[in-house]
Amino acid sequence: MRKILVVDDEPDILELIKDILKSKYEVYTAKNVKEAVSTLEKVKIDLIILDIMMPQIDGWDFLWMIRGSEKYREIPVIIVTARADAEDKLIGLKEGVKDYIVKPFLPNELINRVEEILKERAK
Repeated sequence: MRKILVVDDEPDILELIKDILKSKYEVYTAKNVKEAVSTLEKVKIDLIILDIMMPQIDGWDFLWMIRGSEKYREIPVIIVTARADAEDKLIGLKEGVKDYIVKPFLPNELINRVEEILKERAK
């Protein structure tokens, strides 16, 4: 079963995304970057769903950290954030994120995007 790491500081969002994906994927959650790094060190993650706005270390810093790591740089990332600014989306795409979804989102939108990215990665 494919493993997905969801990183968001909002417990409700973590639970919502986990509930949406748990029937098809093994879902791990982290409420901050420190927990996310700990999970990455223990579990071979196939995809990361990442929020941008988090306390202490934000999603951009985490993204740049994993992109700078030989071990984690190939893990596809989907940004799921309340930041709807076009400039943020361009930054994300420039940094190699596979998708940028603005909250609130439709559950089927997330499922379809996750499935497509993992299908593409399996080729």
